Amino acid sequence: MPQLGMSKKTLNKTNLEALGAEQLAALLIEVSTGSAEIKRRLRLELSHNLGASELAREVRKRLVSLRKSTGFVSWRKRKALIKDLNTQVTMIAEKIAPEDPTTAFDLLWQFIEIAPSTYERVDDSRGDVGDVFRSAIEQFEDIASRAMVDPAALADRVWIALQDNGYGEWDGIIPLMSPTLGAAGLARLKANVQTYAVAPLEVEEEDHEAIQFLRQLRGGSTYADERKASFVKGCLQEIALAAGDTNAYIAQYSDEDLKRKDISAEVAMLLLAEDRPEGALDLLLDADQDGRTLGRDEWDAAYIACLTVLERIEEAQAHRWACFAATLNQEHLRQYLKLLPDFEDVEVEDAAKTHALSFPSFSTALEFCITWPDLLTAAQLIETRADEINGDHYLLLTPAAEVLRVRYPLAAALLWRAMIDFTLGQGCSTRYGHAADHLADCTSVDAEIADYRGFFPHDRYLQTLQTQHDRKSSFWAKVL
Repeated sequence: MPQLGMSKKTLNKTNLEALGAEQLAALLIEVSTGSAEIKRRLRLELSHNLGASELAREVRKRLVSLRKSTGFVSWRKRKALIKDLNTQVTMIAEKIAPEDPTTAFDLLWQFIEIAPSTYERVDDSRGDVGDVFRSAIEQFEDIASRAMVDPAALADRVWIALQDNGYGEWDGIIPLMSPTLGAAGLARLKANVQTYAVAPLEVEEEDHEAIQFLRQLRGGSTYADERKASFVKGCLQEIALAAGDTNAYIAQYSDEDLKRKDISAEVAMLLLAEDRPEGALDLLLDADQDGRTLGRDEWDAAYIACLTVLERIEEAQAHRWACFAATLNQEHLRQYLKLLPDFEDVEVEDAAKTHALSFPSFSTALEFCITWPDLLTAAQLIETRADEINGDHYLLLTPAAEVLRVRYPLAAALLWRAMIDFTLGQGCSTRYGHAADHLADCTSVDAEIADYRGFFPHDRYLQTLQTQHDRKSSFWAKVL
């Protein structure tokens, strides 16, 4: 049977080309009337047809216009602004850069420079305007490598940008520019940072006596001092990483910093990458083991990585199991099982499930069982520890009940009941609709539950609800 062709009235490139250039041009003039956005795009395309330099002139004019704009952008005009910004980046990266990367480099720099004035006149709570600038700066990775840029001048330019990075628009500029900066440019940038580091802060007006007293308590330092020190450290560490100088990166951390689990783990992984596992392990072992959770996962991962590189496999395995036993972290268990001989892994997995059944945190244990997945163990956990179910954990309980409802309807019903009891017991009226749905779910699986195993059957549970919460009329109005 011959295939029917696409209608010639369908809006596609082939059908529009059939109209001919003259008619298409007339249509474009017509649709652009009253639309500054379409007119602007057409001018850009006409400029590109005359060459990259002419298109660059148009883009530069538009960037100047955007920079000078001060009017607040309403939510109605928000999409148009984002489209306009994206259009300028597209022109720079896809049409100017292939022919003239040096001009494209300068234009892209000017584009990032309009970020502060743009943020000041638009509500970017959704982050979509910021996404444009974050995506745009990544274009430097390709354009900068092909542009004719003096490394010393670029270093100074980067340094000026970093000092006025109020909206984070220049975040990541050092690693992006490092191939273009080269050793000489990075050295100059480092010198700029170090000069700034030793320069005194600008003298501020005399502070209130209370502020002076607080400063003395803090050892004479101010928040400005701390911000400056943090800024300098961040810049020098990015330069060190770009230069491949791990020692210089580590040198920016104090001995106290290196005692922190998260920082020791970060540095240990850098040392491992340089084939220095002994030093990495010594650093980790010297970190504070204060029982705090901050950085614990990173420290454990780095510690296991060090032991593995040093071929201390039994110790690595022992630590994996200890981490799993303490947290029910699935990744540690999976890695532990991978290294076990056939059949032995089955026994250990069974032991892990048994451990989960008695794990102190019911919610953590349930999440492990559901996501492992092991629905049988999840059902056993629910039925044996029903009094520990926190009905407020609806983000966990709701999907868990849905997964269990077919094969383990009693377990699912107990989760629904926990959420219903919490909602009604706490009078959470905003959740009454969900609670009514959960009660309907309990009704729907009642016929599938042959044995309630000591729990109230559905009719008895419903009667109890009606007795205890008979005055919550807004809830009962939602019950079908």
